[in-house]
Amino acid sequence: KVSALRGNNGFSIIAMAPAYCSVPIYNSNQRRLRERTIARSPQFPAPLPTNVRENGTGDAKNNSFYGGNGAQVDVTVNEDEDVASWRRARRSAETWSRFRPEGGDEASFSDQEEFQLISSTFALSGDTAHNQAMVHWSGQNSSVILMLTKYYDFNTGRVTESSLWRSTDYGTTYEKLNEKVGPKTILSYLYVSPNNKRKIMLLTDPEVESSLLISLDEGASYQKHSLSFDILSLLFHPEQEDWILAYSHDQKLYVSVEFGRRWQLVHDGVVPNRFYWSRLGLDKEQGMIHLEISVSDGRSQYITCKLQNCSDGNKGKPFPGFIIPNSLVVQDEYVFIQVPIGGQSVHYVSYKRNSFYPMKLPKYTLPKDLQIISTDDNQVVAAIQDWHQNDSYNLYMSESRGLFFTLMLENVVSSKGPEGNIMIDLYEVAGIKGVFLSNKVVENQVKTYITYNKGRDWHLLQAPTTDLQGNKVYCEQPFCSLHLHLHVSENPYTSGNIVSKDSAPGIIIASGVVGPELTTTNVSIFITSDAGNTWREVFQEEYSVFFLNQGGSLVAIRHTPLPIRHIWLSFDEGRNWDKYSFTSSPLYVDGVLGEPGEDTLIMTIFGHFSHRSEWQLVKIDFRSVFQHRCTSEDYLTWQLHSEGEVCIMGMKRIFQKLKANVRCVKARDQYISQMSDSCPCTDADFECDYGFERQVDGSCTPAFWFIPSATSRDCITGESFLNTTGYRKALSNNCTDGVLLKYSPRRQKCPSQAPRGLQLFTSEGTLVATVGRNVTFLVFLEEGLGSTTSITVDFGDGTAISYVNISSIDDGVKHMYSKVGIYQVSATASNSLGFDRVILYLHVSCQLEQVLLSAPSVVVKNKAVNLTTVLRPSNVGTVIYYWWFDNKTEPVVTLDGAMSFTFPKEGSHRVTVQASAGNTVHQDQMTVAVYDYFRSHVLAFSSNLDELNPGVSEWREDISRVVKSSMVQVTGIGEDQLLVTVLPGLPTTAEIFIVPEKRSRDGATDEKWVHLDQVLSPCMCTNFLFHSFSFKAPLVDSSDSGHSGTAVIMLVSVVLMGLAIFVIYKFKRYSILDTMNFSKSASNVKMLVLSRIGGVSEGMKN
Repeated sequence: KVSALRGNNGFSIIAMAPAYCSVPIYNSNQRRLRERTIARSPQFPAPLPTNVRENGTGDAKNNSFYGGNGAQVDVTVNEDEDVASWRRARRSAETWSRFRPEGGDEASFSDQEEFQLISSTFALSGDTAHNQAMVHWSGQNSSVILMLTKYYDFNTGRVTESSLWRSTDYGTTYEKLNEKVGPKTILSYLYVSPNNKRKIMLLTDPEVESSLLISLDEGASYQKHSLSFDILSLLFHPEQEDWILAYSHDQKLYVSVEFGRRWQLVHDGVVPNRFYWSRLGLDKEQGMIHLEISVSDGRSQYITCKLQNCSDGNKGKPFPGFIIPNSLVVQDEYVFIQVPIGGQSVHYVSYKRNSFYPMKLPKYTLPKDLQIISTDDNQVVAAIQDWHQNDSYNLYMSESRGLFFTLMLENVVSSKGPEGNIMIDLYEVAGIKGVFLSNKVVENQVKTYITYNKGRDWHLLQAPTTDLQGNKVYCEQPFCSLHLHLHVSENPYTSGNIVSKDSAPGIIIASGVVGPELTTTNVSIFITSDAGNTWREVFQEEYSVFFLNQGGSLVAIRHTPLPIRHIWLSFDEGRNWDKYSFTSSPLYVDGVLGEPGEDTLIMTIFGHFSHRSEWQLVKIDFRSVFQHRCTSEDYLTWQLHSEGEVCIMGMKRIFQKLKANVRCVKARDQYISQMSDSCPCTDADFECDYGFERQVDGSCTPAFWFIPSATSRDCITGESFLNTTGYRKALSNNCTDGVLLKYSPRRQKCPSQAPRGLQLFTSEGTLVATVGRNVTFLVFLEEGLGSTTSITVDFGDGTAISYVNISSIDDGVKHMYSKVGIYQVSATASNSLGFDRVILYLHVSCQLEQVLLSAPSVVVKNKAVNLTTVLRPSNVGTVIYYWWFDNKTEPVVTLDGAMSFTFPKEGSHRVTVQASAGNTVHQDQMTVAVYDYFRSHVLAFSSNLDELNPGVSEWREDISRVVKSSMVQVTGIGEDQLLVTVLPGLPTTAEIFIVPEKRSRDGATDEKWVHLDQVLSPCMCTNFLFHSFSFKAPLVDSSDSGHSGTAVIMLVSVVLMGLAIFVIYKFKRYSILDTMNFSKSASNVKMLVLSRIGGVSEGMKN
């Protein structure tokens, strides 16, 4: 429980009441689970929370969960502190508006007598620079207060200084404990065991040292223990005081069963904030942990582990398939996950740790986002953003299993929080079950609505009849009503707050406006004493209001950037206020800490006398204000009603509260019990069941998309089911008799009916599998008698397997394919009355290792050229090819590894191909030269060169470069006219291209080709190479020149240099002889080649 206010000097106070550990700081992705929900265990991480920010704001107790997109949802519920700061849902805090100096109080207060409170002030000397403080007051009749002050450097994100203070007299004096913890030790966070407030844990700054300090005597003494990892967050066990889970920065989860003295690794790759303690009575063992672990990009897995043994043999997989990352939520009886199916996210739920089933929403509800709001009263409340919504959500409520959801309220306002978290404008009133407030968008206006029956009926708030000065307020519904701030606006300093308390049922304090819609201007403070039926205006500017004396009194502190010395007390639920002085010198107020103990009436105000002074802790003792302990004579009763209707949620409820202006001290939980009588059931006690919609006359009829049938999911696992009448009673409704039998579902024997709604998909949610690896198929049946319905799964490769009933395959069906291909997988559910069949096509592939692009290096403009690819291995299953030409951003997509393409322009063109098989993509590219005409020759090499061919592009490039260099030296043809390409694959072949000069000179090129033929003609006698060669494509030179044969002879000899080049590529240390004398005879060409080979041979010997 956190009470935090932003200080005027940039200081922040984070104050903890005893029910939670005293470090609520966590990062923007951290969940903060409400005490009444999941296992009642707080989770405390290290950096910064969404509801307690480093700049000093905090917020009320939140119910925060993650939805489909990973975003956090904060929904404020009720405070449990004895003195809770008045603040708006999901945010602490002060909202400052219309500031006035201390002397500018309301006219009604200005002439009041000033009373003096008993107070004492203590300065935390030496902490002038510290800008944050964390406070723990253990309560439970303990006088100990611990306070950690620190300087947080916002530029580096580090704590650079810290001091630890301890008081044993309720805050009158403090002792500095820096010497006890180590004078050079920098403390960053303070933790307290939720099950034993005497056990304290302090965390050091990991930038300096990674260790923790443990105290077992409320901070009087400490033992230091080194850590081998940096703690990012902690999760205490809800019952075992020494059991702690610690999450590290490198996504590892550790456990300690000795309150941090020793740690053991549980698992690595754990998704942040997705780990939960087991719950006794639901889980098989108390020492079990629910985990979401990251398997690969975009895939997670839900597993369970034993506390100190998370080996593969001890892991459980409650859901056999993969889930969407950041989707696991374990809360009360429910487990929620999201599963990828066919490119969509499907939400699944498990009730009481049984099998998972898809959550059923109204048919045409297509959620962009789904957030779990609450699981109270054995019922799930979810906020869903539909496909057409942007800044609003719809609220839905389920039956007990969390499967079937019906609409609760449409177009509820949502907004982004300061840390990027999603906030829903829904507030649950403390102390009275079923009462909620919500802000709804109506014709582009935001209006506040209230419900007394958990969402069945909503109506506007009645505006006060008079304002603060007693003037009559003219406000007629639906055009005018009272609207309250329930959320954080973009400007956190102009928004309101709301607070209620279990020990003060019926009292709600909030900021808001009277008018046609909710605005952020002219905000006043309003209070109700009858749970929202009538309201009064108590302040016309922003105040923070705190409960005192178990809710029997109220304390108000005005928001102002100026120092103050007065507070206001009310003993009649805010009708009248007395002015009290709490300090002789005006104080800049930074925060307030209320006493969480049993009976003491002590409050501590934190602040500064100036912008550069130390922390000043002003302890206020209110005991002198009260006269005696409360007795039964000091109480009166009041009856809960909704616009005069006293039967709410099937009951008449009568509460007790203090009489006005009675100044007695309430004992904890004294005289707050409610008296109730059940009411006969009426139509108002029933809401429409799943698939039914309410009509104007109040009746529930089937929606156009819903086909009522005599089947239910219960028939899959049982012999009978409850057949709906179209109505259902809220689980927390306690009405009896009346029309109960008329609207209640009727238990019927499951009929014999053909199966319907069979579903088949893979555990990974994809249609791709790998040869030699197990693939798990999941089969679900929507309707049908499971005990008499058999299931047959045909894997499409000649293998099939049958099961007697659907319950036999809850863990999925595993199968392994031995060959690549596309398989038709089918599942058939059948019984004596019929069958249902579903088919999917599974692409089974093996891992693609390489793709090689093959194309002519030189082509003719405006003539089609064939582009081909070679895959390794050659048979990998279904492959998609993406072809890019030059700088085009849109590829050509084919299913064939070859295509024809025409280049319309001369020049160099880059061709890129990507081959996609399964989850693997490989790429290759090459450059193609385009000319109007050219001549080409194909070379064949001797077989011994194949043995030295490594099959890499760099080797082929080196061979091509040496052949080209020799050709240029021998023939005198320019480098820009010769292109040589060694083709991929075996046997090793090459192609030489002679292209036109850049400047045409009428036959000059032909003369050089004739000269080349004369030089190479004697080479026909060589016995080093075989002379078979072929043209891979027609010669594109249209001339009648007959010199191609002679040129090939010369090139065949030159190819011997390929042997030398491979050695160069292999060893990279020797170079080919650069300067040689050439003659114009064929024998000289042969000598050139042999000389180069000989030089390389010497290098090989060396």
